[in-house]
Amino acid sequence: MFRIKKLDIFIAKQFGLLFIATFFICQFVLMMQFLWRYVDELIGKGLSIDILAQFFWYMGLILVPQAFPLAILLSSLIAFGNMGESSELTAIKAAGISLLQACRSLIVIVAMISCCSFYFQDIIGPEANKSFGRLLLSMKQKSPELEIPEGIFYDGIPNTNLYVQKKDIETGMLYGIMIYRMNGSYEDAAIILADSGMLQSTAEKKHLLLHLYSGEWFENMRSQDIAGSASIPYRRETFWTKRIVLDFDGGFNLAEVGGISADARSKSMEKIIHDMDSIMEFNDSVGRSFYQYAQQSTFYRPALSKQDSAKAVKEAAAGKFNLDSAYARLSPEDKQETVRMAVNDLQMCASDLDMKRDYSFDLNRIVRLHQIEAINKITLSLSCLIFFFIGAPLGAIIRKGGLGVPVIISVIVFIVFYIFENSGMKMARDDNWTVWFGKLLGTAVLTPLAVFFTYKANNDSVVFNIDLYKNILFRMLGIRRKRHVYRKEVIITDPDYAGDAAALVRISAAITAYSQHHSLLKAPNPVKVFFRPGDDQAIRNINEELEAVIDDLSNTKDKVILHELNNFPILATHAHTRPFRQKWLNVTTGLLLPAGIFFYLRMWRFRLRLLRDLRTIRNASEAITARIEERKDILS
Repeated sequence: MFRIKKLDIFIAKQFGLLFIATFFICQFVLMMQFLWRYVDELIGKGLSIDILAQFFWYMGLILVPQAFPLAILLSSLIAFGNMGESSELTAIKAAGISLLQACRSLIVIVAMISCCSFYFQDIIGPEANKSFGRLLLSMKQKSPELEIPEGIFYDGIPNTNLYVQKKDIETGMLYGIMIYRMNGSYEDAAIILADSGMLQSTAEKKHLLLHLYSGEWFENMRSQDIAGSASIPYRRETFWTKRIVLDFDGGFNLAEVGGISADARSKSMEKIIHDMDSIMEFNDSVGRSFYQYAQQSTFYRPALSKQDSAKAVKEAAAGKFNLDSAYARLSPEDKQETVRMAVNDLQMCASDLDMKRDYSFDLNRIVRLHQIEAINKITLSLSCLIFFFIGAPLGAIIRKGGLGVPVIISVIVFIVFYIFENSGMKMARDDNWTVWFGKLLGTAVLTPLAVFFTYKANNDSVVFNIDLYKNILFRMLGIRRKRHVYRKEVIITDPDYAGDAAALVRISAAITAYSQHHSLLKAPNPVKVFFRPGDDQAIRNINEELEAVIDDLSNTKDKVILHELNNFPILATHAHTRPFRQKWLNVTTGLLLPAGIFFYLRMWRFRLRLLRDLRTIRNASEAITARIEERKDILS
């Protein structure tokens, strides 16, 4: 029986507070990214505060399901990273509670968030999309706020092009005005020139009142009023002051919602399933009509005489009609006419097929968009659970809280998901992939990652231990750390200086004998390196005895000896003989030529480094032995 425990409440509080904060952050980021798509529809339209508030409100409702997965990923990463960094996860696991048991309350919470995401997409989302689309269409249809630029023709006023050479922002006066008015056709255009003027909007924002000073008016008389006249008269008027009323609708009117309701994003899951039958039935009827028309159509119409036509009909009925013989009996003029008519028929046929192809593609696109939207409601809800099972294990493995590493990992995971999801959706929408494959691509990629991370975190894996990968990289490149021997504050047992000095003498003698027997400067034999097992036991014995001496002498208080101990290098006992300890890895590396060359040169480098290390060991051993002999009376 599931019982709520204090641990469940503690973890739920840790996650819940972070989820609320990260949700609003993710919602804000998504809204800003979404806003850039429609920034041109907002600027320069003179929209009121209530219209803008509706715009952002419907935008926020649409983006809520997309903010849920990202907020869950980020909050779970931070929550479990904080608990891992403060050793709270260690205490939980020490109490015998696994990671999945500790996450059971969060799994229930995330499942409820997934259901809430589906509710938003199925109930609230369609209405929000419908209202947002209607509002956006109204914004596009709204006339722009009158902002006359300098030096260019402004066409924001219906049937009028206005040019202003200069304007005074403080007084509102316009100078060097040129106006082209189209009352009907181009023959009825009027040209108005004025030295200055002022433009004002009427109170109801339905018209513009233009006051002009010191100008001329040129206008063609209406050509249709003067029938039979070859020339079109015009009139010219000179004025000191003139008032012109221009049509300009500056108000905001909501557009009709008819076409927006047919969008798949404006439908619930039940509505999509219901409409799919009607859409498929209509598409099938269109396809049948195209097929019947193709069966009934004929594109061969030869210019035959009545006798030839009657003969052709009889031969066609008997199955003996020959098109080549019928064409050969035609005169040259009839042959040209027949070819011309055939080419025209083929062009008409090709144009008709192109039109039907585009129309059929649009019909199938509507079906795919409905299928994509139906699947998207499910996959976007499931992504909440998937992102949780990625974020929580990663936080437990990495054990880094705050907004640094979690934010970077969240962005990387979300970008990967967005690339696969968006690419799959576009390929499915354009009928390059099947709808199910395209829409499930992002989910199919992240689900194995979620299972893998959960398994590794539940088993205390070190898959993301940076030090582990650093050590592997250092070993591959031959990079090693320096030896650090410090003076100890408390020494329980003094070193055996005499025994250590004798051991160092033996090590120096062994190094001399090894150097005389082995030629480390020569290139190694590739066959022995990759295809024959073996190890350098002499170097291993030297290293073991040397490490024992260093460990004993590290208890000394003499600064000179401590300094010489730090000069001893850390030996790699087998890297100069073969790349790997496993025989099959060495054989595989030798067969793969590029990798074999790399590891062969690497091993040769280790041989040269071993030669330098042996010289360094011998010099440091002689220095320590001399120091022991020099301070024998004090160190004994």
